[in-house]
Amino acid sequence: MEDGTFSHVDRAALARDLDALRAEAEASLGPDDLTHLLRMERWGRTCTAVGYATAWIAPNPFSMIALSTGSAVRWAIVAHHVLHKGYDKVPGTPARLTSTGFAAGSRRWIDWNDWMLPDAWRLEHNVLHHYHTGEVLDPDLVEENVQTIRAPGRSAWVRYGVIAFYALTWKLTYYAPNTYQILRRSERLRAAGAPAVPKQIALGPESYLEAFDPRTADGRRFLRECVLPYALSRFAAIPALFAPLGPVAVANVAINSLGAELLSNLHSFLIIAPNHAGEDLYRFEGSPKGRGDFYLRQIVGSVDYRTGGDVRDFLQGFLNYQIEHHLWPDLPARAYQRLQPRVREVCAKHGVPYVQEGLGARVRKLVRIMAGTASMRRMSPPATDAADCQPASASRTLASR
Repeated sequence: MEDGTFSHVDRAALARDLDALRAEAEASLGPDDLTHLLRMERWGRTCTAVGYATAWIAPNPFSMIALSTGSAVRWAIVAHHVLHKGYDKVPGTPARLTSTGFAAGSRRWIDWNDWMLPDAWRLEHNVLHHYHTGEVLDPDLVEENVQTIRAPGRSAWVRYGVIAFYALTWKLTYYAPNTYQILRRSERLRAAGAPAVPKQIALGPESYLEAFDPRTADGRRFLRECVLPYALSRFAAIPALFAPLGPVAVANVAINSLGAELLSNLHSFLIIAPNHAGEDLYRFEGSPKGRGDFYLRQIVGSVDYRTGGDVRDFLQGFLNYQIEHHLWPDLPARAYQRLQPRVREVCAKHGVPYVQEGLGARVRKLVRIMAGTASMRRMSPPATDAADCQPASASRTLASR
């Protein structure tokens, strides 16, 4: 039974079994993994093309949904897995789909033009979120981030109104400023000759709203490098390309683009935010005590949605394999399809809860956490297991390689 420390789990044995699965997965990497990514990329590009091909006719939900899906897929499937080095070891991967080539320099405009700087998101997500999942240092720990919403005395209207606002705008109002400020803390430390340790770059005294302040140098840089490039290209430059069809066509594309932006925020919020939120998931105190404890945290602090079939997985951005992704972030998306039933078997063998539920149920649990009507479980750090003596940094090396 669970006792808050999972003392019944042989962490060393769990690590051995999961390491064996990892080795099998690496050995099975091949051209099919790249073909699969290219297919998912093509589906996303097709959605975008269909959206723009119809957007000039009139403001309509069809164009908005198509544009929204293309944008969400570009982030959740392509940028996400590529920047995690998911395809660096896959034979035949072109430079543009490697972690060092994707969205690098001017390729940002081709590969992943969004509100967030690619380097800022890579640092916030790949380093802090994955290495400190469910800890206070995790910048994406929902329960910690919404303490002001959860505070006693807030009316239901305020709570759910704020949740709705962030669901429709979170790439601009949450991800862009937070990732940017984490990047700036890292840059300042390195400029001073100091190491960019997680605690110092994850936590800062400034409010994320300060990123939007044009009176400061950081605020102007944020607006110049994050907000204006995306806003002008998406809502002005691209609609202007339809000028030969007349001013009404330009206006229609702009309106559909704005609608698609709201839908893309909502889509990505619904498939990303519930990944680590719910009263049946854990958050953690302190750092993991070795590789087995690291693996255990990734499992009990994450949730899978319903899986199976490229269409279902495409629409969920392959974020329905969150447990497998958190165990091995640097594997291709298709590998998670193969690994998921095997990981579930390993968890059953070791008595580790493996949470998998439909997306709708997970969204409801996310909302309860955000509104303060439910709370995460707490997992206390165990005593170091002598049989699991490999330090947690080994898990970090595994996650980043």
